[in-house]
Amino acid sequence: MKVLDIRKDGLEDIGKQGIGEVTITGCLGERYIGCGMKDGVLHVVGTPGNALASYLDGGTVYVDGNAQDAAADTMNAGLLAVKGSAGDALAYGMRGGRVYILGDAGYRAGVHMKAYEEKKSILVIGGRSGSFLGEYLAGGIIIVLGLGYEGRNITGYFCGNGMYAGTIYLRTDKTPPNLSDKLIRRSVDKKEKEDILRPIISDFASAFSIPAEKCLEGSFIAIEADKSKSYSQLYAAV
Repeated sequence: MKVLDIRKDGLEDIGKQGIGEVTITGCLGERYIGCGMKDGVLHVVGTPGNALASYLDGGTVYVDGNAQDAAADTMNAGLLAVKGSAGDALAYGMRGGRVYILGDAGYRAGVHMKAYEEKKSILVIGGRSGSFLGEYLAGGIIIVLGLGYEGRNITGYFCGNGMYAGTIYLRTDKTPPNLSDKLIRRSVDKKEKEDILRPIISDFASAFSIPAEKCLEGSFIAIEADKSKSYSQLYAAV
């Protein structure tokens, strides 16, 4: 595995490494790291800047630190795993792949995420999220585990506003504040927890070497569009 110091080697040399596994150190606010990667594994040590792994198209990006705004913007495939927290607009317009954040996420995470045929975008947030989580969600799965926030609200205001497809899962029994009357809040039964949540959460836990059972403890609720009141008819025939 090649190890490069971003302050000395620069992003151009990192891009020339091609397929393989690369670690970059000394990262402090550099933007567009891992942008459009189609393959390979990139380990980032430090704090990358905006648009980390934007348009990611099959590669894998691990971050030992926090991410700033617009990480995984319009991501298409692959994995982004951040062993810290992420800023605003995480996974905006994400079209496929997996985004795992061990810590918290800022405002408007998962806005307009999508799914199409076999492609399904998946976002898992280990801590809590800010307001407007999953706004205009068009498909895929968002999971917020609320690790360390047990007994408290794990989203901000207006969770799922305008969503018309996909599902938001929250490890809590609390209804998100200001939940729209166009959305349905329901409890997750044991079968759904085992069949849908366990495989995703186990993969999330494996990425950070933490116990999966801790992440699965307790009850989950699901937030989905009320099809009788949703906006889905404006976008596609149902």
